[in-house]
Formats: sequence, structure tokens, C-alpha cells
Amino acid sequence: MKAGKVILATVLAGAISILIAVLGKTWLGDDKTAGRPLPGLPKNTQDPLRHLPAFSLRDLDGQEIASSAWAGKVVILNFWATWCLPCLGGIPILQAAQAESEQVRVVGIAIDTQEEVARYLAKNPINYPVLMGGTEAVEMSRRLGNRLEGLPFTVIFDSQGRWVHAHPGEVTQAILGEKLAPLIAETPRTPSLAN
Repeated sequence: MKAGKVILATVLAGAISILIAVLGKTWLGDDKTAGRPLPGLPKNTQDPLRHLPAFSLRDLDGQEIASSAWAGKVVILNFWATWCLPCLGGIPILQAAQAESEQVRVVGIAIDTQEEVARYLAKNPINYPVLMGGTEAVEMSRRLGNRLEGLPFTVIFDSQGRWVHAHPGEVTQAILGEKLAPLIAETPRTPSLAN
């Protein structure tokens, strides 16, 4: 019976993730309607963020990390939680993107409790920084295009900090490959000391 519940929960979570992705894509359009005002926000915050926002969040050790630390890198912000099965499904793909190029910086923003994130990472180490997000992080994700405030939600910025793509739902290798290839090709490499 317990295995049946796990399978049912997994199928249900996958169906919800697909529904959110489809509705999000329909609502957002193909990045062409990202300039629409967001309902429910004060007038001065109606404009969606078109650049990597300046923010600071704490990691699990309590160290505050500022977004300026990734200047000059292609940045992938991934909003996730330990209880979200599609979020966990995308982590290996994000780890591969992080490992593939030193020009890319993946940053996980956990919308979860510190205890749950620490427990998950103890069993499943991740090769990119994970920061703890609260209501401000949820609001930031909304301003970056996450109108449904669903998880997972991934945003890609070029090396100049410009918003390139937002993806509601589980990220795939195909999407990351398509969006990252031209960004990595145009990112200037840091000269090697060996040359």
C-alpha cells in the first residue's frame, strides 16, 4: 500500500508540474509577453525584472552571498524545494550544466526550511551554491516571470546580467542546451595563467 501511495504521489506531482508548465508557457507566451504588468503588485514593482536583480541571501552556513558574486558569468537561478519532486528531478541536469562550463554559475534558491534543505544536501550533495529563500525570494521569482509562483522555476541570465529565459516546471537538458549554447559561445573567457 505504501509503494502505491508513493507512485500515486509521484504521478500526481508530475501531472501538476506539466500543467503548470503548459499554463505558464501559455500565460507567459514565448518570452514575448514578459513585459506585461504583474497583478497584485504595487505600481512601482509592476515592471518585470529584465536583469539579474541585486540581492543577498544566506547559504546553509549562514554566510550571506550577494548576486554580484556572479558578475561576468551566465547565471541560472533555480527556485526549488525538497518536497517538490519535479524540482529534485531537475537537479542532475543543473549539476551537469554547472560542471560543463566554468562560464556558468547555477544557483539554487530553496523555498523550504533550512533543516529540510540541510537533510537533503547531506544525502545528495550538489555542486552549486544553494541559498535559502523566503517570501522575498518568492516575490523575486514572480517578478522574474513566475506568475503562478510554482516550483520549480528557472531563470537564465547572460554574462551581462540580462534576462534571457524563464522556465516554469522541471528544467530539461534540451531547454538548457538550447538556451546556454549561444550564451556560453559569446561569454569572454578568463585568460589562463598558464598561457
